Amino acid sequence: MSELVQFKFYETALQANRDKQILAESGINSFIANEQLIQSDWLLSQAVGGIQLQVFEEDLEKAHKALENYKENEQFSLEVEHTISDPEFDFVCPKCGSNHIYRDDSATSFFGISILTSHKFVCYYCGNEFMH
Repeated sequence: MSELVQFKFYETALQANRDKQILAESGINSFIANEQLIQSDWLLSQAVGGIQLQVFEEDLEKAHKALENYKENEQFSLEVEHTISDPEFDFVCPKCGSNHIYRDDSATSFFGISILTSHKFVCYYCGNEFMH
């Protein structure tokens, strides 16, 4: 019988569940550890090593490939959406000119809870990170 191994670590359950779904679509069984513990008391996150996504040992390489392929395809699909109608912000990416951008609150959040408003933005199209 194969053993479960730690595949990735996450700050939020949302990120872990997204990757779990990607693996499931590729036919890979995975399990999330510490999700409920950390959601009930997020101060324990550091003590238990965060939220963990686990896969069976024989699926480890296949899981890495599945996430890598997903990220490559995600990048391709974002290229199609260079500009969008009704953007959230009234400025564009200084690198490529796309108006398809989002605010990166990860720098001003603590375990997924935003404390301050971030002035850091990321372009969906080219991945450029910039301040505004």
